[in-house]
Amino acid sequence: MTAELVRGQNHPLSEVRLEIRISAGCPVVAAATLSDDSGRARGAEWVVHPGAPVLPGLEVSRQAAADHRLAVDLGAIPEAVHRLDVLLALPAAGGGPARFGAVAAPFVAVTGPDGTELASYTITGLDAESAVIAVELYRRQDAWKVRAVGQGYAGGLTELLSDLGLTQAAELATAAEEAVAEGLARSVAAPPPRTTDDARSHQASAPPRPNPAASVSSHEGSSHEGQVSGTVGPAAPQPAGPGGSGGGTPAAGPAASVPAGGTIDYRHPRRQPAPPPPPGQPAPPPRQPSDPSGQPSAPSGQPAAPPAAPAASPGHDGQPARPVAGDATGWSMEERLYNQVWGMFEDLARTTAAYRSAVDFAESRMEKELDQVLSDPRSRIGGQGDAAREAARAKHARLVDQARASLDRDLAQLTDESEVVEPALPAAYARWDNPVWHGYRVPMEIPMAVRLGDLHLPEDPFLRIPMLIRLPLERGLWIDSGRWASPDESFADAGERRRLAMEAAVAHAARLIAVYPAGEFGVHVIDPAGSGAQALAPLVHTGVLAGPPAAGAAGVADVLSRLTQRVDLVQMAVRGGAPDALPPGFDAAEQLLIVNDFPHGFDDRAVTQLRYLADEGPAVGVHLMMVADREDAAAYGPLLDPLWRSLMRLTPVPDDHLADPWVGHAWTYEPPVVPPGSQVLQLVLTEVAAARRDWNR
Repeated sequence: MTAELVRGQNHPLSEVRLEIRISAGCPVVAAATLSDDSGRARGAEWVVHPGAPVLPGLEVSRQAAADHRLAVDLGAIPEAVHRLDVLLALPAAGGGPARFGAVAAPFVAVTGPDGTELASYTITGLDAESAVIAVELYRRQDAWKVRAVGQGYAGGLTELLSDLGLTQAAELATAAEEAVAEGLARSVAAPPPRTTDDARSHQASAPPRPNPAASVSSHEGSSHEGQVSGTVGPAAPQPAGPGGSGGGTPAAGPAASVPAGGTIDYRHPRRQPAPPPPPGQPAPPPRQPSDPSGQPSAPSGQPAAPPAAPAASPGHDGQPARPVAGDATGWSMEERLYNQVWGMFEDLARTTAAYRSAVDFAESRMEKELDQVLSDPRSRIGGQGDAAREAARAKHARLVDQARASLDRDLAQLTDESEVVEPALPAAYARWDNPVWHGYRVPMEIPMAVRLGDLHLPEDPFLRIPMLIRLPLERGLWIDSGRWASPDESFADAGERRRLAMEAAVAHAARLIAVYPAGEFGVHVIDPAGSGAQALAPLVHTGVLAGPPAAGAAGVADVLSRLTQRVDLVQMAVRGGAPDALPPGFDAAEQLLIVNDFPHGFDDRAVTQLRYLADEGPAVGVHLMMVADREDAAAYGPLLDPLWRSLMRLTPVPDDHLADPWVGHAWTYEPPVVPPGSQVLQLVLTEVAAARRDWNR
């Protein structure tokens, strides 16, 4: 069954000998690049184009053509190759169109040796681009997959090859253009156009001429029964990722005619584009070649790529390879696990997007078929109309069942990977119930990231993806003690909400304290009315705070003044080019300020200082954690809107307020919960306090 892919979706390949068929509305140049496990092409010898059309396991056409067939033998490709990008470009010679937006959307199909179509993709949404990465074949756990990319480049083949990390991009693009120009010079000139009379005389006998736009429309408007959700695999941030212009969505109807110099729009009428990344979720950078874990490789000029991921255990009886912890690139196991978790997050986002898209298509198709039945008065009543309605509903159910089966397959694979990865996570990435905390020792260096909770989607609420945030924190945290979405009103009491929010803040603070080396992270607390004393007890009794919680307006002013002065001193030293010229005894450790019960105890000056810390503090190592209900500060009006926007909002109870940066799914956030009756928090903080005493001696 053919998988009709959408941009960013992937599909496993069951064959190693493949043919990639390309159909376009005008002559295009076909090329391909090979990349290693870091996502970088090693040089010109890893590029095939019309001037150098053959590499082991890969061959492209020597000329520009409207139809191409690329031969690929994955078994013959060198072991060092982990990704193969198929490229299309409009030739400069020949006087053809200069941008893809003026021609029919290119269509790419991956077929087996017998011609069976395995996956297809129509590259829609292109406009000013003259070169595009159509699809990529990549290794994942000793198996190959295909992903629909559709990444366009207005700068042509030179810009595309430069983005893939090739320093000889201009020379390679020139060589390809020269080879195409030579092919055109050797080609036989087209016959002169026939006269009107000749055309009429041949009209009856000549077979109909194929229309590229119509053929694409037929493909796009055909059944989506083959549309499947993406299996576990990396995805170039762009899903819906920014960087280049060439994204798009599949069509759902016949292609429109091409206006002079205009653009064909094949977008599905009910599929919405992905929104920008929400607060709290980093947006992927402009697309760069990605490694097998889905992480972008380093730009040119950066250090060499990290070593490859360990090989996964081979499967049996045709089953997928068993997942292994650390199945991603990285210099250390910690980095590999971080990249693997990020890849799992991307995979779950995309496979769910593909499933929802398939269900949306099935519903729109059923509605269209039912409308057609109702539009004919003869079929509105009687057995004919009933049969048509039953057939439409049966087809809808079949499409939805097929999409769900594909989703369940992907979820099962992700669940298997999660069950392997979760026990292997280091303390900074682990849940509080992970046994790694029983052997906790204060680390000697700062980890890459810290876990601030879990994320899941309604399609499988039991599959939890760790929410890892890079360190040092780039923005403050806001633990929302306001009214959350609760259908049963179980958190209607304001006092209970504040208690839960403060306990969540203490858990976050304890984790941050635990993952930093001794003496490199200090914590200050502002609790004007003392309402958080019970929740703060673990921090106070173990002695890990920089001082007792500040109470009253005087305490608020004192703490804010000291931290504001600290930010000013560090900024002046850095801007003056003398970061070592700080006063003697200056504490260079990162600082965290926990503010409870805001805005109680804050005057206008204190509010201004708080905003200053939120804006300027993270860059110089001063971080803010607010425990507050935004409604309590409503009297300030829009004055505090920049403050709330600058903070990452977290909740002390599950809440679906976070969205991913690709397709905008509403992810349910689960805060890190200490198991009931567990003493892990006390044990960890006691260990930190002891290490600090030894460090201060």
